[in-house]
Formats: sequence, C-alpha cells, structure tokens
Amino acid sequence: MGKLLVYLKDYKKESVLGPLFKLLEASFELIVPLLVASMIDVGIGNGDKGYIIKMCLIMTAFGLIGLICAVTAQYFAARAAVGFATRLRHELFAHVQKLSFSQMDKEGTSTLITRMTSDINQVQSGVNLVLRLFLRSPFIVFGAMIMAFTVDVKAAFIFVVVIPILSVIVFGIMLVSIPLFKKVQGGLDRVLGITRENLTGVRVIRAFGQEEQEIQKFDGETDALKYMQVFAGKISALMNPLTYIVINGGLIALIYVGALRVEAGILTQGQVVALVNYMSQILVELVKLANLIITVTKAVACGNRIESIFEIPAGLESADRTSGDNGTKDFGKVMEKTGTVEFDHVSLRYHAGGEEALTDIHFTAKRGDTIGVIGGTGSGKSSLVNLIPRFYDVEKGSVKVDGVDVREYGLNSLRDKIGVVMQKAVLFEGTIRENLLWGNENASEEDLWEALRTAQAEEFVLKKEKQLDERIEQEGRNLSGGQKQRLSIARALVKKPEILILDDSASALDYATDAALRKSIKEMPGETTVFIVSQRASSLMHADRIIVLDDGDVVGMGTHEELLAGCQVYQEIYYSQFEKKEGAGA
Repeated sequence: MGKLLVYLKDYKKESVLGPLFKLLEASFELIVPLLVASMIDVGIGNGDKGYIIKMCLIMTAFGLIGLICAVTAQYFAARAAVGFATRLRHELFAHVQKLSFSQMDKEGTSTLITRMTSDINQVQSGVNLVLRLFLRSPFIVFGAMIMAFTVDVKAAFIFVVVIPILSVIVFGIMLVSIPLFKKVQGGLDRVLGITRENLTGVRVIRAFGQEEQEIQKFDGETDALKYMQVFAGKISALMNPLTYIVINGGLIALIYVGALRVEAGILTQGQVVALVNYMSQILVELVKLANLIITVTKAVACGNRIESIFEIPAGLESADRTSGDNGTKDFGKVMEKTGTVEFDHVSLRYHAGGEEALTDIHFTAKRGDTIGVIGGTGSGKSSLVNLIPRFYDVEKGSVKVDGVDVREYGLNSLRDKIGVVMQKAVLFEGTIRENLLWGNENASEEDLWEALRTAQAEEFVLKKEKQLDERIEQEGRNLSGGQKQRLSIARALVKKPEILILDDSASALDYATDAALRKSIKEMPGETTVFIVSQRASSLMHADRIIVLDDGDVVGMGTHEELLAGCQVYQEIYYSQFEKKEGAGA
C-alpha cells in the first residue's frame, strides 16, 4: 500500500492543508469544555447573565470558525483523494496494457476489473478519511487528556488508564480485520468472474438448459462471500461496544472521583463537567477512529491487491533494434526481406509447468505468400499466428519477421507491419469511420472505401443512412456477425500491412462472400503475406502452402493437392466437410 502513496505527490498542498484545517477545528473544540466550566462556575455561580451571554457568543464564534475549518478541510481532502484515485486508475490501466496475454490469462479479467473499480474506490475512501481524521482523532484524544491534566491531575489519571486500553482494542481488531477484508475482496473477484462468465455466455447456458446449475453455482459463491463479509463485519462490529464499555467505565470512575473532590472542595462543579466533556469527546473521537480504522483496513487490503498488479513486470520487453545507431544493419535486412516470416523450431508453453501448446514448428513464408493454417479445435492454430505480432513469447526457437527476431523489435515497430483480425470480431462504440481509422488514423476517405470494398463490406455500408458516419453500438450489437467480421477485416486492411493475419475471421460469412474476400485480398496492390486460419478446407484450398496442426504438432505441410494425397488429418477434415455439403445439396 505504501508504494501507492507516490500518486499523491501532485496533491502535496491539499494533503497538508486538509489535516491542518482539521487540527485547527479540533483546537477550538478542545477549548469549548473550559468555556462551559467557566460559564458554570462564574456565570451561573454568580448569577452573571452578561458573562453567560458573552461565553455563549464566544462558543458560537468558535462553532462557526470550526465549521468553516471543517468544510475547508473536507474540500482539500476530497480534492486530494479523488485526484489520487484518478491518477492511480490511469496508471493501473496503463500498466495492465503492458501485461502480456499470458499474464492477463493468469490473473483473470474479473480480478483486474475489481482492482480497477471497487478496490480503487475503497482506497480513495481510505485516503479521504485519513486526511480528515487520522490526525484529528488522536489529536482530540491526547489533547483531551492533556487538557484534563490542566483541570485536575488526579482525575486526569483515569484518562491515562482508559486510553491505552482503548488503543489495544482498536489496533487489535485492526490487525485481525486486515486479512479478513483481503479475503472478502478475493471472494468478490470470484463472484464478478462468475457474473461476467454468465452474462457473456448466456446464450450457450440457455441453449444447453444449464440455468439452474449456473444459479446454484452463483448462489454458492455469493453465500460464501456473504459468510466472509458477515464474519469480518462481526469482528469489526466489536469495536463500538468494547470502546463504549471502556469509555463508560471511565466516565463512572470520573464522576465518582469528581464527586468526592467537589465535596472536598478541591474541584468545582464546572471543572467536573469539563472533565466529563473531555471524556465524551474521547468517546466520540474513538467511535470515529473505529470507523476510520475499519475503512482504512479495507483500503489497505485493497491497496495491497492493487500493488500486487503493479509488481507484475511488463510481460513483453520492448527493445527496438530495427532503428537507431545499432540498428542500421537490421534495418537493411528489413528493406531486403519485407513481409517474410520464419518460424525456426518454435515451441510455446502458456504457463510454467504446463504442456506445450506448440512443438518444434519450422517453416518460412516468403513475401506475397498465402499460408493456410488448419486443424481441429485446440490444435494450436491461433497460438501459432499469435506469435507473429508477439502476443506471446516463444519458449524455444525464434520467430523472425523480415529476418529479425520479433523480440528485437520495438512492439510498435513490429505491429506497424502487421494487420490482425482476431477470431472474435471486436468493434467499439462510435462510427464506422472511427472504427476503421484504428487501422490508420491518417487514412483518406478513398483508403477507407477501398478497404471496405476488399473486405466485401462496401455494399452494406452504402445502405446505411449515414454510411461511414453510421453509429455502431458497443461490441457492434447493432450489426450481424458477418457484418462485424467484414468491418474488422476492413479495419486491418486500412493499415495496408506487410503481413495480414486472418484468424478464423470469416467463419460467419457464406461461402460465396468468403471466396470473393479471398480473391480481393489476393488482388490487393503490393505483395502482402497472408496467414489464414480456418476450419474450412474450402477457405484454404488455393493457399500457396497449408500447415496442418494436430495437438500442437505439424502433421502436414504443402499444397491442397499434396495434403489431400498424403496427410490423413487433412483428409479427414476435407472429406467430412465436403461430404456434408454434397449431402445437403442432394
């Protein structure tokens, strides 16, 4: 948690002025019991109405000044806390963007969302309360004790006994609560993960009639979270009753001792009232301190969780050796071998200790080649093409683009050469134009329409009322699956990449549109190296080379005719698909 406080450095003034104004308010509050004592002993004791009115006016002035100080302190504390949380959220989001796909897979989307939202909100509340109360409450507690000594030393020793007992209770409960609240946030992660999974997979759940099972699973996790929260709440709830018992015990002792000393003529009635007021102030402040500690406990637990994400090193180190003083030679290679991709005995493992997703992959794609990748589900097709833009790092061997190992590129330099269309078409809320410009923000109007024509998307865009300025909802909810895929392909084509990767990105297209798309891509100006991942044999029949994968191994490589003659896995895929097609046609 301590490492996160660096994000408060831009709010040093607010972080100082907030507590300072709170201490000023507390100082006025500590003087009030002495004014009350004076009013009782002098004003009421002597029947002096003028003195009573004078003390009342002074107390009213102190109250107004205290209110102004409190509001000012709240303003500075809120400004610092909100600014701190805003900057922390920006930095955390930026750090998450630097994590590799493997690290994101390991941490999980749900926990990253929780830490960026709920956890940061808890930390923001903690910072706000600390700036307002962390100094004020102890200042009042110890200030009241010191002021009690100015009234009567013997009676003040009751404060000396009460305050350490209260400190043991408060800090003991805090030490027990911190790990409990950390577990609560972990349970919240799991509930969020199940919620997200159910919302994104609701159609599949309904299709297979698994609603009841998923409800039971969700109920189990929420019940577990409830029990953790209740247990942590019970521990925290001990704070108020225990502090009340100690404080009221102190009040009883104080009144008893005060009565004896008033009877002996050592104390006045006003001084006893002042001592009781100071004890009451301690009670109020300790209740505030108890609530503060509960909030701070949660904030510390959440801050530690956020800090654990920052401690994950950036997954992919970017070392741009394709330009600059020591990159001249490499840059020459790039110019000579534009668009070439070489897999040199590559193996990939997603997690340490796990099985290899790819094993000893070795081939070279020349500029302008069309490479097809086919295989069953889980055979490693997406894993193979994800290594080219360096979404994952190889475990053994190397992947070279234009003769240079991808690990020697800067990530921007590498990905500027590559256009990628993922398996799932992802569009963002905005216009069609804004989505296409992700490929190249400087693209002209003609470039956009050319990309749409090549992607077979021009026809349906022209039918839209606003054409390129037609609004797209989040994730393209107002478009069909085929339309989303074609726009995703157009976005990649706007980039005019040297290497184009189509990762099963035409699965929602009919055979005629798929064929027209492949023909248009083949006829694009320039020699683009194209990787097509597909489970349709018809989509890859005209590729220069087809790579057949089975459980991460290359079991066949060659043209359609060569594989049909000599690769059993390819034969099974091809004949199963074409038999179904012929049967359907009959």
